[in-house]
Amino acid sequence: MAIRKIREIGDEVLRKTCKEVKEMTPRTAQLIDDMLETMYEANGVGLAASQVGVLKRIVVIDTTGEDPYVLINPRILETSGEQSGQEGCLSVPGKTGIVTRPFYVRVAACDRDMHVFELEGTELLARAICHELDHLDGHLYVERVEGELMDVEEAQEE
Repeated sequence: MAIRKIREIGDEVLRKTCKEVKEMTPRTAQLIDDMLETMYEANGVGLAASQVGVLKRIVVIDTTGEDPYVLINPRILETSGEQSGQEGCLSVPGKTGIVTRPFYVRVAACDRDMHVFELEGTELLARAICHELDHLDGHLYVERVEGELMDVEEAQEE
């Protein structure tokens, strides 16, 4: 496994649409392992492949620090409710802002073995799923921020 460079806002790769994964290859499996290691090293809760410069529809998410999800070719099936809260991104370091997202999300995706499964999430998991899936379509959370972006330190004081 290897820690990959996280691309930051301004890098054109973050604005591109990712392509579907057709099959699991050793290279794709290595990418997933690297993404997990990179996410944990950066103290993140989610990471999309585009954030490490690879335009594949893959995200990894771990909101508990215990059980990571690998979502390949994910698509949202259902959302409901809404929640507003602070959101940040490893590709927008040191910044945070208020974003409204669904309270509940249900997605279909493939796992590492390319078997389709469904995942339901509420609160932070729902927020992370929506945030990471936005990356796959070339969108950053800063497009959704209500009001101004703040420095993380500033937001923690409030």
